[in-house]
Amino acid sequence: MIQDLHRYLMEYGIRPSLQRLAIMEYLVTHPTHPTADEIHTALSPSMPTLSKTTVYNTLKLLAAHRAILLLDIDERNSRFDGDVSPHAHFRCRSCGAVYDLPLAVDPEALEVSDPRHEVDEVQVYYKGYCERCRKKSN
Repeated sequence: MIQDLHRYLMEYGIRPSLQRLAIMEYLVTHPTHPTADEIHTALSPSMPTLSKTTVYNTLKLLAAHRAILLLDIDERNSRFDGDVSPHAHFRCRSCGAVYDLPLAVDPEALEVSDPRHEVDEVQVYYKGYCERCRKKSN
């Protein structure tokens, strides 16, 4: 997997480093849409020299190069997604979990046809109550 991630980062113009590879691997293997703090907490036991600043800067770099998605679905924390393919996100208002959802429309149907604007990103968010929380409230 590390070889694939090394190649992936290179394709996005990002020089692979040990920290960048570890953060990218975490995002790919944990599709939970973690926060920067969650990533730091998970990786620091195996990488004691990994600082929060490095995690934040790496996530910022990866998002700027569009190698990952930066999600603003959570009002309190930015979340990150290693899956850059077109899809929507759902956030439970009760437990706060964020899930991937298939897009209900063709991604090309979301394009803006107004030539005055150049759209370079589209994010589709749904908010409500997940199945688990709905069952708890019944």
